[in-house]
Amino acid sequence: MLNTFCKTPLWECNKELVRIALGQRPADVVIKHANYVSVATGEILPDTDIAIGCGRVAFLGIGHHTADRCIGPDTKVIDATGLFASPGLMDSHIHVESSMIGVGEYGRAVVPRGTTAIFADPHEVGNVRGLKGTRCMFDDKSSPLKAMMTPPSCVPAVHDVEDTGATIDAADIAESMQWDDVVALGEMMNFPGVFAADENLLDEIGETLKADHVVTGHLPLGNHSDKLSAYVAAGVTSDHECNTWKDVQTELRMGVYVQLRFGSAWLSMPEYLPQLIESGMDTSHCLLCTDDCHPNTLVSDGHLDRVLREAVALGLDPVRALQMCTINCAQYFGLGREMGSLTPGQCADLVLFDDLRDFNARLVMIDGDVVAKDGKPCFDPEPYAWPDWMTHTMNLGFEPTPETFEIPALADARLGVSVPNGKTCAEALAEKGVDISATLPDGTARVRVLGAESGATVTDDLVLDVPVKDGLIVADKEGDILKMCVFDRHHGTDGVHSFGFVKGFGIHGAFAQTVSHDAHNLLVMGDNDEDMALAAKTLLECEGGEVAVADGKVVALVELPVCGLMGTGHVDDVAAQVAKVEQAWRDLGCTMPSPFMTMGITSLACVPELRLTNRGYVNCVSFEMEPLIEA
Repeated sequence: MLNTFCKTPLWECNKELVRIALGQRPADVVIKHANYVSVATGEILPDTDIAIGCGRVAFLGIGHHTADRCIGPDTKVIDATGLFASPGLMDSHIHVESSMIGVGEYGRAVVPRGTTAIFADPHEVGNVRGLKGTRCMFDDKSSPLKAMMTPPSCVPAVHDVEDTGATIDAADIAESMQWDDVVALGEMMNFPGVFAADENLLDEIGETLKADHVVTGHLPLGNHSDKLSAYVAAGVTSDHECNTWKDVQTELRMGVYVQLRFGSAWLSMPEYLPQLIESGMDTSHCLLCTDDCHPNTLVSDGHLDRVLREAVALGLDPVRALQMCTINCAQYFGLGREMGSLTPGQCADLVLFDDLRDFNARLVMIDGDVVAKDGKPCFDPEPYAWPDWMTHTMNLGFEPTPETFEIPALADARLGVSVPNGKTCAEALAEKGVDISATLPDGTARVRVLGAESGATVTDDLVLDVPVKDGLIVADKEGDILKMCVFDRHHGTDGVHSFGFVKGFGIHGAFAQTVSHDAHNLLVMGDNDEDMALAAKTLLECEGGEVAVADGKVVALVELPVCGLMGTGHVDDVAAQVAKVEQAWRDLGCTMPSPFMTMGITSLACVPELRLTNRGYVNCVSFEMEPLIEA
């Protein structure tokens, strides 16, 4: 694959690199006396020199072979005594939108931590503004971070169960495969479509393979080797959805590149890494990824440096951990000839760490340029000029009121609930000829409830007794059963919204967000209709974001006007707003880590077991719609 991510193509500068290596011309930069992390051999080599020219490594001085002959009067010499020189870190699977900032600001947050490259799937923006929106997002070149795109494969994530703001098909993927910053196809979440030999999905895979790119995966099916074989045979070669050691073992044996995930809420890696280490299995097909990191995680705890700390604390050899986010990653994406290791001819993307335990980055270089020192960027991204069509995406068509959230307790127990925007549930049912006076008496009703679990992407499909009061089904605060509503925010009054219940958050008040994977519709959750209405109205007014409401007051707000997903400010400012929302979650009773991320996937229809989209409950095993009330 042609590498367009280096300052100078190798064929243009190889003569200069030869001269530098032979001491016939001076290097631009020489790093002296480093503890060199050889990800190619799994060694740490002390007192090593690295000479850099044209943005690439020209000479590697191991042992007594110094780079002194490469030093001229204008050469920048960096003394790395006591430091560890590693290739720059690469995140094999990330959604930049989850950081609630654009690509430029994302670089400001992660480059000082040692991250020099990301493989990013912009399917969040894709679901709101399509392929045009993803192109707009990645046209932000204000950061030196090598932001490589894996265009979204599943927009919508699953067909016929939700309404998105856009669609992306095989023709779009064929177009995107010609873009210089595209290196792979984004995660193939619609695995049912692959198993059903959906023509468009297989054509998307085909267009990717024809472009000599890889197809990244998403298969939360556990140990199902028959289905996994079909998935891999289709052309998918990686997966970040492993949750157990058995999943990891099975996928590695199938030749899959397993992406060990450790983000803000999806903390899969600790569940299986100790067993992977104990097994002694080869880890050259293991990559590290964060998948989703919120801005306060990035600012407070870090990015891949945080993942490395966790991996080493779990017992993984630090050099092997570094291989998983450098050379293994580059080789998987077809960039291994020029990126991923600090060897002659490769891009000079490197980090000088204090040690290989805390992974504190003292200096970061990209293409031989110093881009960060002592945790601070040496660059200041210009604010990106987002066009209006990317910052005005809230099209609900009406303003919700408390009555909007009322759910009649109908005697017709099998009736599902999906309501046109602008109408109450009672109005919509009456128009269908339903006798809305035939409600259940006060007491309880058997109602389907989505069970959310802390730190997990999977959910439970529960049927529980939920209170009925004055002919309405209401939330049960004491039983930790909250009301949910998902509104199509893309199509105005041509859209529909739906109702459901959720267990596991334990809050009083209401929360709403437009970060609701993957359609990113308006998701509202709470224990009373008044607070839910205020939460929804607040996000309509600010063009999207996240909000906490309690007792008729807005407690915390994150404004995300770019596609309802990203802010326009400094990463530290967005992180501070998110921290206030996190505190509001805690103050209002929730104990989950990053609960708004868990809330955001309650509508994600491509992960088992039960989800609520704007069309209603979806059984994400059978992919059939389910009723709200059970007999």
